[in-house]
Amino acid sequence: MEFSRYLDCLSADFARLRAAVAADPGADVPTCPGWTAADLARHVGQVYMHKTLGMRLGHEPEDWPPKSLADEEPLDLLDRTYAELRVEFAARNPADPTGTWYEPDQTVGFWIRRMAQETVVHRIDGELAAGRPLGPIPDDLAIDGVDELLRCFVAFGVSAWSEYFTEALAGSPGRVYAFHTDAAAWHVHTAPGTFEVHDGAPETADVTISGAPAELLRWVWNRHTPQNPVAVTVQGPQDALDELHRCIVIGTQ
Repeated sequence: MEFSRYLDCLSADFARLRAAVAADPGADVPTCPGWTAADLARHVGQVYMHKTLGMRLGHEPEDWPPKSLADEEPLDLLDRTYAELRVEFAARNPADPTGTWYEPDQTVGFWIRRMAQETVVHRIDGELAAGRPLGPIPDDLAIDGVDELLRCFVAFGVSAWSEYFTEALAGSPGRVYAFHTDAAAWHVHTAPGTFEVHDGAPETADVTISGAPAELLRWVWNRHTPQNPVAVTVQGPQDALDELHRCIVIGTQ
């Protein structure tokens, strides 16, 4: 995706997120147990502020989060930090260097992508909390989001912080997971200490997960409820699915 496209998606999903939170700040967020919509707004606002300060300082901000944020109304915090994030993005080129947790990409562009994906996922949370129909998720953003989760969060996490995944993968007999959408496909190979992501469909797979891009994004991020189920087809044994879910949960914590 072009960076201008990420920014357009970020703008649209921020507006939807804000509207959902404003509709009922006290509503429980079913996909984030223990959170209200106001808590969701505060979390996203703190994430925006953390990335903005990181780009300005050139390193992770210390003593996080600032105690002063506790006194700011969640929606005011969300509005303020979003505006500051957009100012920071506008002042920089995507190729400009900045620190990130993802070693292969140490650029502002990483955060543009990450904040677009962060916002669409939490926009879904907000709409589920408000009991609103889920707004559309563009195919290109959803496909990119599935790719980001598999490669950046899980595959990179297993290679960079392997100790966190040791138990989750220790009993893996060596499995292949196939992910299919209308316009993209991936396959994942797991084994003890291994989580490798490849483009395209495999010849054979132990588990196959297929659906429209938006539905697959919701499935990998576990953004669905009994009242708002996700329309994917999952084929494969439960123990293999459990292995995949363990890795995703650890990678996205």
